Amino acid sequence: MPRVVRTRVELEGRMTDELALVEGKDLPGWTGERTIVGTPTTRIDGAQRVTGRARYTQDITLPGMLHVRFVRSQHARARVVRVDDTRARELRGVRAVLHRSNLPKAPFRGEETIFREEARFVGEEVAAVCAESEETAAAAIRLVDVEYEVLPHVVDLEDAISEQAPRLDEKGNVSESGSHSRGDTERALRDADVVVDATYRTSTQLHNSLETHGAVAHWDGERLTVWESTQHVFGVREGLHLALGLPYSRIRVICEFMGGGFGSKGGAGKYTIAAALFARQLGAPVRCVYTREEENLAAGNRSATLQHIRVGWTGGRTGRISGLEHISYSNSGQGRWVADPTGPTNTLYKIADLSTKSYRVVTNAGSLSAFRAPGYVEGTFALESALDELAEQVRVDPLELRRRHATSIDPLMALRYTQKRLLDCYRIGAKEIGWSRRKRGGTPGSAEHRRRGMGMASQIWFGGGGPPAFATVHLNPDGTAVIRSGTQDIGTGTRTILAQICAEELGIGVTDVRVDIGDTDAPYGPISAGSLTLASVGPAVRQAAADAREQLLGAAAGVLEVGKRELRVEGGRIVGTSRQTTIEEIFDQLKNYTVIGRGSRFPNPSETALNTFGSHFVQLEVDVRTGEVFLEKIVAVHDIGRVVNPLTAASQVEGGIIQAIGFALTEQRVLDRATGRVLNADLEEYKVPTVRDVPPIVVRFVDVPDRRANNLGARGLGEPPIIPTAAAVANAIANATGARVRTTPMTPDRVMAAFAASRA
Repeated sequence: MPRVVRTRVELEGRMTDELALVEGKDLPGWTGERTIVGTPTTRIDGAQRVTGRARYTQDITLPGMLHVRFVRSQHARARVVRVDDTRARELRGVRAVLHRSNLPKAPFRGEETIFREEARFVGEEVAAVCAESEETAAAAIRLVDVEYEVLPHVVDLEDAISEQAPRLDEKGNVSESGSHSRGDTERALRDADVVVDATYRTSTQLHNSLETHGAVAHWDGERLTVWESTQHVFGVREGLHLALGLPYSRIRVICEFMGGGFGSKGGAGKYTIAAALFARQLGAPVRCVYTREEENLAAGNRSATLQHIRVGWTGGRTGRISGLEHISYSNSGQGRWVADPTGPTNTLYKIADLSTKSYRVVTNAGSLSAFRAPGYVEGTFALESALDELAEQVRVDPLELRRRHATSIDPLMALRYTQKRLLDCYRIGAKEIGWSRRKRGGTPGSAEHRRRGMGMASQIWFGGGGPPAFATVHLNPDGTAVIRSGTQDIGTGTRTILAQICAEELGIGVTDVRVDIGDTDAPYGPISAGSLTLASVGPAVRQAAADAREQLLGAAAGVLEVGKRELRVEGGRIVGTSRQTTIEEIFDQLKNYTVIGRGSRFPNPSETALNTFGSHFVQLEVDVRTGEVFLEKIVAVHDIGRVVNPLTAASQVEGGIIQAIGFALTEQRVLDRATGRVLNADLEEYKVPTVRDVPPIVVRFVDVPDRRANNLGARGLGEPPIIPTAAAVANAIANATGARVRTTPMTPDRVMAAFAASRA
């Protein structure tokens, strides 16, 4: 009988207690060697991707399809007094215009419509035009006349904190978003032998997914079908249900393939709602896809931060950290939440006296949106930089300092980790990078004007997954199988690892498994974010495959007239009797017999902490004449439990590191303070890393199943690879030059300024 249990669920660092519906018992963890799981396996959809047969949302073309473009505010803050769409509607090919005055109520993220009375950043949507071609829609938005009442604004984080800043929110521009305290931090810092007191800054980073945000909506008079580039098909369905008032049964959301999201595509957007409203109003398919500039204005970002850390040390070279204080301010723009940078500080090390506070800062800039390990990338940069500064002052090896403060218990919740092998990550990474060759003060580089240095940093994240997640496995008469689940493959290789899990449990080949995902007509699957996809959906798929196998063996036992316990499935054959029988032969005997296995995700173990860990090591050179940084080698070691597919896992790590290189060295949104305009909203002025910027990357995994985590023994990997890289780069620069750069990106001018300050 199904039963309801309470479980703890984590998403992007935010913990909630939820109810979960479970039935029966979970499977025990695998023991012994696996033949398919753990084996490097090429993507089962690789041929579709490289030949162009894979259909992304932007590839969807339907007969009679219309196109939507948004009129966007040109002011950082202004009240929309009047919208006159007369000239736009008179343009040939324009089918409809929507704005606040004529839009039916369509609740969206706490607002009553998608168009607010007060536009609060440059690029915010004010109206939408639907036309017969993209060119006509683009021309029409220039004909919509908007009257604004311009209001005082502030876009910069530190400007917004000042007492002179205009008040943007009823509660003020700054509000506390989180705090933690243990021990007596003030006393510990007061009595410390050495105290590092430093301020760190990180800049706003833009997602720049290759496939921009967008949706195609089709209303057939009875049902709304939406194709969307999304990390959560069920989240988009929820948003459409709330905005349009349609029953869930009349909404279908599909995401076959997706060209990146990195956290920013977690649910329905204004483009989704606009496309759906126009489709229902006009009775034609409607496409609304952002341009690259729109993407960098209105699709979200990683918050800029201002972080102040004080960390004390007592006891000389054999001592310990005696206290740590971390205060953080995050520019959430018009976002409604904060990605807390103090998370790593609260949990990563054993520090008895510690206090943290984080603050949300409202500005007239585009909203914060989840961006691959939100908060933890920014917070790790500050924390791990401060620890290296402390190590330098007390003359302790930075790696030894971290080893000395390792803990097997989560300091925040006082719970033992299901598994933590961070010390193994240190050992493997140090050997791979040649840490024993690291010298205090760096070493000479490849030229007289270059200095070489090494740095490292630690990583903690979540990734334990949890319920709800469901899957079915349908056995075909020819011995092949079909997995159905409402999860989605956002480019990480989800289809492949689910096929591996199913094939392993069923006893068939990976090529005999088809994976149908990315559709709300399938059983529920969670958002692909927070490193939870594999750890949530994978155990449900394994359970569904086991259910299908047991049904098959029961049927085979009847056909072969033997005991079910004598039989097993290997290589697509029923074995255990004197003769081997194929699955197809069993189905031939039973004619139209149907086997559909069902599986669900069981709750996480109670009274334990479930996290991922890792460390990155960097070797680089710095040109002391120009401030240029040349990355030579990056070693990444991660503890994520069982590695289902080493090939796609390594790809995940490499991708995360490449994004981290951008965060560390080149990426920053530039805003004009006077107007609020984004000055680099394209890929020419906004510098993301290219192949020329990426050094050799060595990826290693501890690869020990976490048998307490779930029936796979696996934890998530999506976020961890981006977290420690920037801090490791900063620490390597400091090791090479003696100059500490406390602001990202660490551009040549900032490196030179730090170098000059260190020589003053």
